[in-house]
Amino acid sequence: MAQWQELLRLDSALQSRVSQLYECRFPREVRHWLCTAIESQDWDSAAVDRNKAMACFRELLVYLEEQWNRSVQEKNILQGPDLPGMRDYLLKHFEAEPISLAIILSECLKEEKKILASVFEAQGCVSPAVDQKWRQLDNKVNELKHRTLETKKEIKSLEVLNEKLDFIQDSWQFQVEQHNGQSRAAVEKECCKQASFITETNQIVLQQIENILKLAEEIVVTLTDVELPEWKCRQQMACIGAPADTCLDNLQKWFTAVAEVLLRVREQLHKLQEQSKQYNSIDVSNLSGPMAENEKSAVSLLTKLLANALVVEKQPIMSSLPQRPLILKTKVQFTVTVRFLANLPEFKCPIKAKPVFDKDVEEAKTVKGFRGFDFSRADCKVLDVDTPGGGLVAEFGHMSIKDKRHPKSKGTSEPFSRLGVTEELHIIKFVADFQHAGLRCNIEASSLPLVVVSSTNQIPSAWASVMWYNMLCTSEPRNLSLFANPPPLTWKQLSQVLSWQFLSVGQRELDEHQLSMLREKFVDNPDDPIHWNKFSKNESAWIWIDGILDLIKKHLVDLWREGFIMGFVNRKRTRALLQEKKTGTFLLRFSESNNDGAITFSWVEHSNGETHVHAVDPCTKQELSVMSLPDIINHYSLRAKKNMTMNPLLYLYPDIDKDVAFGPYYKSSGKVKDGYVVRRLMPVTLMSVSFLPSPPPSPPREIPPMDMDMNMETDMDINPDQLIQDLFTELTYLQNATISEQMD
Repeated sequence: MAQWQELLRLDSALQSRVSQLYECRFPREVRHWLCTAIESQDWDSAAVDRNKAMACFRELLVYLEEQWNRSVQEKNILQGPDLPGMRDYLLKHFEAEPISLAIILSECLKEEKKILASVFEAQGCVSPAVDQKWRQLDNKVNELKHRTLETKKEIKSLEVLNEKLDFIQDSWQFQVEQHNGQSRAAVEKECCKQASFITETNQIVLQQIENILKLAEEIVVTLTDVELPEWKCRQQMACIGAPADTCLDNLQKWFTAVAEVLLRVREQLHKLQEQSKQYNSIDVSNLSGPMAENEKSAVSLLTKLLANALVVEKQPIMSSLPQRPLILKTKVQFTVTVRFLANLPEFKCPIKAKPVFDKDVEEAKTVKGFRGFDFSRADCKVLDVDTPGGGLVAEFGHMSIKDKRHPKSKGTSEPFSRLGVTEELHIIKFVADFQHAGLRCNIEASSLPLVVVSSTNQIPSAWASVMWYNMLCTSEPRNLSLFANPPPLTWKQLSQVLSWQFLSVGQRELDEHQLSMLREKFVDNPDDPIHWNKFSKNESAWIWIDGILDLIKKHLVDLWREGFIMGFVNRKRTRALLQEKKTGTFLLRFSESNNDGAITFSWVEHSNGETHVHAVDPCTKQELSVMSLPDIINHYSLRAKKNMTMNPLLYLYPDIDKDVAFGPYYKSSGKVKDGYVVRRLMPVTLMSVSFLPSPPPSPPREIPPMDMDMNMETDMDINPDQLIQDLFTELTYLQNATISEQMD
């Protein structure tokens, strides 16, 4: 179960890898809904032992039967998974050969672990120091549970002693008659001795409970003041692209364990109070004070723990911007998930969470011009256990917001908002009323500050605000007026968050050389602060970077991930890198003049003792939507007037054969569709004669001296019909020098 929960938290690319494991082998929905039963079995052993395989198979059927009975009792048949269908599938495909099921699940579980291991290795999620700290906290929680169990045994033994003493006191006359010569005084003396022992034991138990509460207080402070804020900080960084561990399993385990201990302590104190009332012989005059203090302490700790137990597990996010949470657009659906960390059976279902927009936000009341929003519909959710992990979760999956007009202010003292739309910060709070066993408390959880846009054109600026805020403000309460006077970032901070953007979009961070080139866009001295206005305003470098991120996301993910794109390198450095390389070496870099994102390639040529570095017009998103960059590189050619052609692009910098690097991404040619040969249309570049020096007669790849122009050419092994079509097409494109649309 824990393994599947970890997989569900991975990004879409990695989840696709997991999905491929089960394709045509085993239904993914069965893996999902039976994750607890599947992960509790030893499929490795079952894969080589038929008897064990049959035992594991039967365990799955038993688990399915239990879940079905539960669905029937809870009248949840229609809303729940198709459990009978899953049972029929397992019986049909694996009843005769359960070892086949064992082999499949054994292999898939191993591959799942490899995927998770690669993620953790890349993220470096848990450092040795953090791991040691969590182990120590685990030990404290286990000690707390052990002490509580021992105290429960002591109270049980006290009950037996009280019953025995009460029996003797009620039947002392019979005791005297049974023991000839034993006087009433002797019986009373024995009863007093027993009562004294009981009183002493009561004091010991109360001291044990006091020690339990002291340890519980230490753990509660650690959870609410250290571990939970650290998790929230990691979540902030993950929202802006950092490879941070946002798993809640440990926190939920600790919150649940401590909450259960505090509930059991209250029960034990009530048990002691009942015993003191039931058995009149006990002198409780010295016990009532400590018992009341322990009860007060237990309630206080439990209240503090539960007040912090509600968290926003997944921050508000629109489906159209899966890698950019905390940006909302009016009347557009978004999703947010909350979780209650104290996952006890006693707490299941009675907790209802209600979202409130801009609750307790002072700016909404005091700043004139501060925009108001409300939810399109009232939407309360009960925290339920419909997740594989059994956690108390509420997913608000169909939320949207609308403008809310504030009533006109009667006074004139309110300051007018000087913030732009993308600098105005809002929050969503989730409120719940918790009641259990006489305990009642109000619980709240707040989203991170978010930006509400009215147009998609504002999204890049809004994301700049989200990044800037979360790099600066990592503690509560949230400063929603940050952009009234925004503090600067250091280059170290900005370079980190920019690198995360490329990791998030293209699965590869920026290296030191790429960051060095980017730094020149912002500051000359790396120690100089970078101010908000320079980063975000007036066609800033951020808009240029955002265009490149969009370019990578739509067209270049594979090439960026593999490290084939050098990207951020200016013309001067390009020349320096290429001039010592052999003819035909080229590199890929992003255009510095196109803010919408474009990529170009430069190559080196050595001829007649001279070195020339050539470059072509950048390829835009529109052009790459017609032909992929690998195909452009593969088919790029220089054409002589006698139709002699060559591709000058031979080696990707530093010395990787072009076909080795890009071969896996070439598209096949000469396909037939609806009776027509599908043809590719190539972009054309015109060059002057003087720009291309005449190469020497050798090596054979070089072209003999002649006047040349440069264009794009299709594969030479194309069929004759397609070649004729392409020749006529090229005449038109040489004149227009544009990328044509594909013929009908």
